[in-house]
Amino acid sequence: EVQLVESGGGLVQPGDSLRLSCAASGFTFSSSDISWARQAPGKELEWVSTTYASTSMPSYLDSVKDRFAISRDNAKKTVYLQMNMLKPEDTGVYYCTKDGVVIRGSRMGGSWGQGTQVTVSS
Repeated sequence: EVQLVESGGGLVQPGDSLRLSCAASGFTFSSSDISWARQAPGKELEWVSTTYASTSMPSYLDSVKDRFAISRDNAKKTVYLQMNMLKPEDTGVYYCTKDGVVIRGSRMGGSWGQGTQVTVSS
């Protein structure tokens, strides 16, 4: 059974940093693409970043690519999302997913974690 467990969220001030973790089990992690998506209050789900098994070049949402960094530790079966220079608009529930996609603001397919709340507020 695929399991994804996010952690690391919290309440921070604008400009602060957080590192989210996604611990995976139940599948061959090293050969899997893993993504982060987020949902702000009252807004649609949006894709944030993907780490690919086959390349060291991740992908990012334009609004985060100069502030966030995704990484993976295949030995620990964990994906990280380092979030720097956080802004209030980064507030939301952050989900990691294996094989899931975001289409028109909704999750489609794959397996998803339960999410971790990130709140950026002064």
